[in-house]
Parts: sequence; C-alpha cells; structure tokens
Amino acid sequence: MDLIGDAVAATRAGEPRSARARFAGPWGLRFRATGGIGFHVVMQGSAWLLPPDGAPPLLLLAGDVVLVTRDRPHGLADDPRTPLADVAPGQQAYWTRDADIPPGITPTVVLGGSYWLRDVRPHPLIASLPPVIHFPARAGEMTAVRSIVDLLAAEMDAGRVGATAAIPALLDLLLIYGVRAWYEQADLATGWAAALRDPGLSRAVSLMQQHPERPWTVQGLAEQAGMSRAVFARRFASLIGQTPLAYLTWWRMTRAAALLRETAHPVAAVAARAGYESEFAFSRAFRREFGTAPGAYRRHHARADPGA
Repeated sequence: MDLIGDAVAATRAGEPRSARARFAGPWGLRFRATGGIGFHVVMQGSAWLLPPDGAPPLLLLAGDVVLVTRDRPHGLADDPRTPLADVAPGQQAYWTRDADIPPGITPTVVLGGSYWLRDVRPHPLIASLPPVIHFPARAGEMTAVRSIVDLLAAEMDAGRVGATAAIPALLDLLLIYGVRAWYEQADLATGWAAALRDPGLSRAVSLMQQHPERPWTVQGLAEQAGMSRAVFARRFASLIGQTPLAYLTWWRMTRAAALLRETAHPVAAVAARAGYESEFAFSRAFRREFGTAPGAYRRHHARADPGA
C-alpha cells in the first residue's frame, strides 16, 4: 500500500525527460513552465537556483538535488546577477566543449529535466508540496537520493544496453524518494504530512486507492481505520481537506481517466473498475468531473497524447 507511489503514478504522463549540461564561464538559463515538476541535480561545481515567485536565490553545491514542484518558470545560473537565456524543456544546446574550457577552470555539470503531469489537477498529496524542495548533499539522511543520482550519472556515462529503460526508471525513483523524504522530514501537524503518519487514515486512503471498485462507506472506512465514524470523518476532512466520500469519488474519476487514456477497455468495464454498476451513472459522474463524456475524453487523448 504505497500512497506516494500511487499519487505519482496517477498524475504523471509519459516518461520523465532529462538532459545533462556542462557550463564554463558566465551562464544562465530560464526554464519555462513545463506542465509538471522540474528537477536539477548539480553533478559538479555549483549553481544558483532562481526560484519561482521571486523567492531569494538558492545556492546549490555538488551533489545537491532540487525539485521545483510548481508549474512556473524558474532560473539556474552561475551567479544570481547573470542574465538568463530561455531554454526549452530537454534542450541540450548549452553543452560546453572541452576545447572551449579555459585552463584551470572546472566546469559546472548539471543534470536536469521534468516530470510531465496529467492535464487534470494533480493528486492533492503532490499539489500540497512546497514550491521548491532542496536536498543538500551534506544531509546524511539523503543517502537513498544520492545513490539514485550516482546511478543516473553512471547510466548516462556508460551508454550500456538497457540505458533507455534504466534512466526513466531511475528518474521515477528520484521523484518518489524525493517526495517521500520531504514528507518524512516535514514538521507539520496538518495536511498530508500528518495524514501519512496516521496509521488509521493512511490505511483507509490506501484501501480506497487500491480498491476503488469496492462499495466503500464512511462507516466501513472508519472500521478499517480503527476509529469511530464521527472521529474518522472529522480527522479525515481536517487533514486531507475533503470528506472521505468526496476523496473516493475524486480518486475513482482519476483512475477511470487513466484507464480511458491508456487502455482500450470498454467504457462499461472502466465504470466497473471505478465502482459504478451503471455505465450511465459513471458517465454522468465523469462528465461532472471533466466536463466531457468518457468516450469524447478518450478520443481527445488519442489525438493528442500529453506524454508524447
């Protein structure tokens, strides 16, 4: 029962995109909004992150990892005062050749990329993350994240058979470990950070996410959580921001949308997997959520795959 893994899988589309760049001398990049979560890993040297919303610049040292969790432009530069040049997601035109590096200058090497999110609102667990999450290399508890970074560097350098599958898988791990590490360290008494630490609530949410087809009731979920109905409903709404059944409906529609995009299952089969005995009732609920019928939603995404 993996709440964070489910949340990431439910809202990401396509493979994560990444590129590595090497810089020498003054340099500065402005990254456009990617539609998802951006990341930067300083493999060598140092860099300044210019966060979204005009927050103070953040110095990144070798081994540091940073996630930019909002769909907003941000910058990366050798110095906060360096002018920024626009760069498209995945662009690799800023690689400095060895012959262009002055003697005695150590270049800065940065691995960056983005995780494309669905064109629906992200899972609230992802949406509630802070705009920037910084994982310093010197933080001892970040051993797992650093190990993933080391494996990424090795795969990109070696060019071995299977790298095209290994690199996206490692990037997925980087996102999941990063999100999990933030929630584990967050000193918050409310919201998803508190909900994940509550054994009863996390069990109830996990059951809803793993088995959305079951006829869940607030009473049944409260029993699974080991709480009275009143206490469960109040604590769920207080920490997660929705009633249990409102969250269940949101999750059912999220999973149904994924099945419509990614499989050829008939709408009736999708409805059953989402916990609806009637295709008509499912279609009505789906239209309320997405503003279109299930069939039209499927046809639209067949024409324009957001992860392509």
